Amino acid sequence: MSRDLVLHDWVVAAIAIAAGVAAGLLLRALLRWLGTHASRTAWSGDDVIVDALRTLAPWAAVIGGAAAAATALPLTTRLTGIVNQSLTALLILIATVTAARVVAGLVQSVAQSRTGVAGSASIFVNITRVVVLTMGVLVALETMGVSIAPLLTALGVGGLAVALALQDTLANLFAGVHILASKTVQPGDYIRLSSGEEGYVVDINWRNTVVRNLSNNLVIIPNGRLARTNMTNFTQPEQKLSLLVQAGVGYDSDLEHVERVTLDVVDRVMADVSGGVADHEAAVRFHTFADSRINFTVILGVGEFSDQYRIKHEFIKRLHERYRAEGIAIPAPTRTVSVQPWGSSAVPHQRDAADPVLAER
Repeated sequence: MSRDLVLHDWVVAAIAIAAGVAAGLLLRALLRWLGTHASRTAWSGDDVIVDALRTLAPWAAVIGGAAAAATALPLTTRLTGIVNQSLTALLILIATVTAARVVAGLVQSVAQSRTGVAGSASIFVNITRVVVLTMGVLVALETMGVSIAPLLTALGVGGLAVALALQDTLANLFAGVHILASKTVQPGDYIRLSSGEEGYVVDINWRNTVVRNLSNNLVIIPNGRLARTNMTNFTQPEQKLSLLVQAGVGYDSDLEHVERVTLDVVDRVMADVSGGVADHEAAVRFHTFADSRINFTVILGVGEFSDQYRIKHEFIKRLHERYRAEGIAIPAPTRTVSVQPWGSSAVPHQRDAADPVLAER
């Protein structure tokens, strides 16, 4: 100390700290007010920024007050430097945490806006957060006078050993980055693997892809396996799908009348049932002379993959009811086979109750 502490020094230091705390509380109240207005906007990025500043701004005011109090006290040059370095490093760490929250939140906001779903690709969020935090810690260490050059050298040498030990983990990490960067799969897509797993993609993290199937169970798929397997994406290039329903009518039916009735049922289903595509151009395609009926395919439009079950359910019910009202028969396949005893094929055989008769329907 250059001189002894007096009451005036303590008063000035207390006033500086109190002013910093008061400024922090004022900034917190102001940011709370801004957060209320930010929540009313369509862009979610302003909510992320304001929420992060609620932590940074009050603490910065308090640290500023503490720095002013340290300046007012008659400390030695060495002690003043230690206090300033410590407060600066603390401010950098708080700013780093805040920046990591802001950047990660903005990345998540962009991912959600592009996929249009509530889920997120957390792999990008986690990578961004780790990078920002690492840079902030290195800057804080440099501010404290700790040389980071030996640390970086040690990390470079040790990183090779870690990479060899974590080959599978790193393979899944880079596979997940590749999947998202190539936009092969995005959160919200409905996919089906060649091995049979299928469902909505909930999240793609640093190791796994999480898929929720229609029974509301989660299927965990390693990113490396997802990148190597054959896969069908039912959401890309567009979410709307064509649904094919097979049907058939008797040979004595008027096919023109059948087509008109069927198309009318399709139009009503598309307009009335949730998940139908109202502007879909329905089609009926006759294709097979079967044993007891003429088969055809009805093409309907659905909004997304899971809608097909509700659309098909309503269409079959309404089509069956309409065919009954119009007198259009839907015959079941029928075949009658008469089996005669061995050795009597050349002699007319009179069937009685003991003869085996197979009627197949």
